[in-house]
Amino acid sequence: MEKPYSNAENLAVQDESCYDRMRELKAIDDTKAGVKGVAETGLLNIPRVFIRPPEELAEEENSLLADHKNKFHGSTIPVIDLEEMENRRKEIVNEIRLASVSWGFFQLLNHGIPETLMDKMIKGVARFHEQDTEVKKQFYSREFTRKVKYHTSFDWFQTKTAKWKDTLSCSMLTPDLIDPRELPDVCRDIILEYTEHVRILGDTLIELLSEALGLEKDHLKDMDCTKFMLLLGHYYPACPQPKLTMGSYKHTDPNFFTLLLQDNIGGLQILYQNHWIDVKPIPGALVVNIGDLLQLISNAKFKSAEHRVLANQVGPRLSVASFFGTTVMKSTRLYGPIKELISDEDENDVPLYRHVTVPDYMKHHYSKGNDGVQSLDHFKL
Repeated sequence: MEKPYSNAENLAVQDESCYDRMRELKAIDDTKAGVKGVAETGLLNIPRVFIRPPEELAEEENSLLADHKNKFHGSTIPVIDLEEMENRRKEIVNEIRLASVSWGFFQLLNHGIPETLMDKMIKGVARFHEQDTEVKKQFYSREFTRKVKYHTSFDWFQTKTAKWKDTLSCSMLTPDLIDPRELPDVCRDIILEYTEHVRILGDTLIELLSEALGLEKDHLKDMDCTKFMLLLGHYYPACPQPKLTMGSYKHTDPNFFTLLLQDNIGGLQILYQNHWIDVKPIPGALVVNIGDLLQLISNAKFKSAEHRVLANQVGPRLSVASFFGTTVMKSTRLYGPIKELISDEDENDVPLYRHVTVPDYMKHHYSKGNDGVQSLDHFKL
């Protein structure tokens, strides 16, 4: 059988004058073999569509040199232990508040999800992406409303440079649990089991985040902040030229918050005080990050931090991101800064964002893709 993208080596070095970016993007997309299909051709040079612009690469090189010398080199994001939570609730709430204000990211230990289950989930995602392409093709789609699909990236045809990753996307709570028959056979059972554990943890975490804002514990839950959950199983193949591309470019998440399970390879970084900080894998830990909508309703008291994923010569890297929000397609509820978090007496504490429905916010976010501009900026007052 012909390789999914057998002319990749030639495309990587072809003359710029005859380079047709959209044609090459479509050529890869039409194979339905994803980035994994490109990597499996055995190429030494990655296709041109994945290569970052020269000025961006030069800026990155200078940034790496500066970061190695700066005071944040070797810094780590906060790690919060939920053990004995009922006895330590005030302490944990305060730790979450500090992390959400300063970093927008933290890692959770003793969160209630067994490490054996997390390992099975990672292996389940690997089984999906590594099954025969002819079987996997049936899930390949760019249809926004399809509950279960796999593709390279949602903004494949929009961004200046393609990402070096494939994604299995499952809308698990919409708000009802998905029909199990829609899920892939090779990972159906583990996705359902993992989702149930993550759903429980999500409800616990939204209570802690609510208290961290000084609100009643059910305030954010009553705003439907955990009514919807999208599960993304990312697969980042080993890359022969990792410095030339990215697994995921700089972005913020458009939802309320995200729970991330990552394997031990690493590559996730967050932008902290204008410096990239590694989110190093910790056995048994889950990564939590604040999303745009939580920054919006908290009136920027909590931070939706920019983050990215580096490509790696070692791989594949696997991760499972669980995005919590409200029902994207049907919600007519307006979300804006929570009135309890705004002071009429403090001129520095005025509303920073206008009210918006989640469908309108998502429409803006997905229409522009990861273009380096934060979606939140469009909704500032």
